[in-house]
Amino acid sequence: MAFPEQFLTELMLKTDIEDLISSYVTLRKRGNTLVGLCPFHNEKTPSFTVYPQTQSFYCFGCGAGGDAVTFIKSIENLDYVDAVGLLAQRAGMSMPREDYHVDNSLSKKRRRILETNREAARFYHSYLMSGEGKEALEYYHNRKITDRTITKFGLGYAPKEWDSLLKHLKSKGFSISEMVDAGLVKQNSKGYYDMFINRVMTPIIDVKGNVIAFGGRVLDDSKPKYINTGETLVYKKTNELFGLNFAKESKENSLILCEGYMDVIAMHQAGFDNAVAGCGTALTPEQIKLISRYSDEVILIYDSDEAGQKALSKALRLFKNTTMKIKVPVLSGGKDPDEIIRTYGRDKFKGMLDGAANDTDFAILKLREKYNLSTTQGKIDFLNDVIKILADLSPIEQDIYTSRLAEELGVDKQNIKLQLSNYEKSNNRTQKRKEYTKAVSDSVRNNIRIEYDTGLPIKLVKAEESLTGLLIAFPECIKCMNGIIAEDFSTPVVKQAVKIILDRNEQGLDFGLYSFADKLSESEMNKLSEMVAKASLNQNPTAECKDCISVIKNEKSKLNFSKKEEVSDEEFRNFFKNNKQSKS
Repeated sequence: MAFPEQFLTELMLKTDIEDLISSYVTLRKRGNTLVGLCPFHNEKTPSFTVYPQTQSFYCFGCGAGGDAVTFIKSIENLDYVDAVGLLAQRAGMSMPREDYHVDNSLSKKRRRILETNREAARFYHSYLMSGEGKEALEYYHNRKITDRTITKFGLGYAPKEWDSLLKHLKSKGFSISEMVDAGLVKQNSKGYYDMFINRVMTPIIDVKGNVIAFGGRVLDDSKPKYINTGETLVYKKTNELFGLNFAKESKENSLILCEGYMDVIAMHQAGFDNAVAGCGTALTPEQIKLISRYSDEVILIYDSDEAGQKALSKALRLFKNTTMKIKVPVLSGGKDPDEIIRTYGRDKFKGMLDGAANDTDFAILKLREKYNLSTTQGKIDFLNDVIKILADLSPIEQDIYTSRLAEELGVDKQNIKLQLSNYEKSNNRTQKRKEYTKAVSDSVRNNIRIEYDTGLPIKLVKAEESLTGLLIAFPECIKCMNGIIAEDFSTPVVKQAVKIILDRNEQGLDFGLYSFADKLSESEMNKLSEMVAKASLNQNPTAECKDCISVIKNEKSKLNFSKKEEVSDEEFRNFFKNNKQSKS
C-alpha cells in the first residue's frame, strides 16, 4: 500500500525541505536549524523549526511536524497520494503507473467530487444566462452586477424544480453517491433531491481553480436566506477565503477582508481586485494564516452594524497575534462596501480605503468615543485605557503616540511615559508569573496525562520516545539495539515506528521521516516529529541511546516485578541487586 521505494527515495533526494518550506514561510538561520513563524497557527515569536539534517520540521508552539510530504498535506489540505503527486510535479518527476499497489481511493474520490462540482457550476451558470433564469439575472442586474462580472465569478441560478441538477448530473455520468459526497444532493423519506432550489448561486473556488463548494441565496426575504455547502472531502469552510483565487493575482500589496460574497464581487467589479471574504463563518486562525501567505497587510472592512463591529473586534484580536500590518477604514453612507459602491460610486469608497487608520489609531479612535475628553475624569480614564494599547507597541511607536496624546490632551509627555513604564513593569511581572506557573502546570499535567493514558511510568515513556527519535535523527544508533525488537517497547506509536525502522534497516533501506508518512496518522506523525526534533539537539547520540536502553530495561524490569503475584525472597533480593548494578 505504498509507492515504489525507488520512486520515493528519488523524490526525497530531489525535494529539499528548506527550499520547499521557504516558498510558504520566511525562514532564518539559527545554528544548524532554520526558524520562522508557524504557518499552522498564529504567533508573533517564531517556534516553527526546520531541520535540514533530518529533512523534517516541527513547531514547538502547536506540535505540527513531519517531513516534506506531511508539510504539503497540511498546508495544501491534500491527502497522501495528492501530496506526493504535487511534490513529484515540483521535482519534474512522473508519478508511478497505476499498477503499483498505491491506495489512491481517497485521491480518486476527491477528484470525482471536484469534477461533480465543476459540472454543477456549469449547469447553474448556463441556467442563469438562459431565458429560464430571467428572474435571477434581474436580481443581479438590480444590484448593478454586470454580465461580465457574472461570467468572471461563474455566478448561477438553481432552478425551482426539486431535481433539476440531479437529473443533469445523472445524464453526465455522475452517480447519486458522488452528488451526495459533493453536498449537492440530499435524501429524505421520499428519496433524493437537490440541495439548492430557487437560489442565486455563488461557486467557491480555491487558489488552484477548483470549484470546492457553493453558496446559495434566496431571491426574496424568505428563510433561510443563505444556504452553504457543508464540509466535504474537498471543502472545509474554516480553511477557505472567497475570492482569493483572483486576489492572489492582484498587484496591490494588501488584501481587503470583508464579510460577504456580494461585497467581494462588487469590489472586484469596481477595480478593488484584492478583496476576499470568509465562507459563511466567523474569521478563523486558519484563514488568517492563508491571508498572511499572500500579503503582509490586511484592510479589515466589516459591516457598520453591531454584529459587524463585534466581528471586527474579534478579527483585530486575532490579527494582533501576527506580524501583519492592519488597517481599518471608517465606513459612511452605507453599512457595507456593496451598498456604498452602489450608492456613491467607486471614488468615495476609495477615499475611505485611502484614509484607513492602522489598528492602533482605530483602537484609540474607538476609546475617544467612549469618554468625554472635555472633563478631567474623562481624560484620566481615557489615558488609563490608552496606556494598555501603547504597551504592545515598539518604543518608537510609543514615543510618537505619547507626543501626540500629550499635545492633544494638554498633559506632560514625561508623565504619560512614566505611567506607561509603570504599567509595563507591573504587567511584565504578572505575565512572567503566569508563564512560569503555566509551564510548571503544563509539565505536571502532561506527565500525569501520559501516565494515565498509557498506564506506564513517565520515565519509561520518555526513554522510549527519546530512543525512537535518536534512531531516526542518527541512523548509526541502530547499532546500539543489540537484539531489541519492536515488541520490547510499550506505547503503540513508538512500537509501530520502531518496527518500521528495524524492518527497513534489515532490508538495507534508510528510515527517514518520509518512510512513515503513509503509515501513521497526522497526530502520530506530529508526535514522531517531536521525538526527532528533540533528538536532533543531542551532542552525543550514541551515549544517549545507550542510556535510554538502560532506562527502558530497568523500568521494564520494575514493571514485570510489580506484576508478579507471588515473589520469593531470592527473587526479591535479585531484583534489587540487578537494579543497583544497572544504576552503577
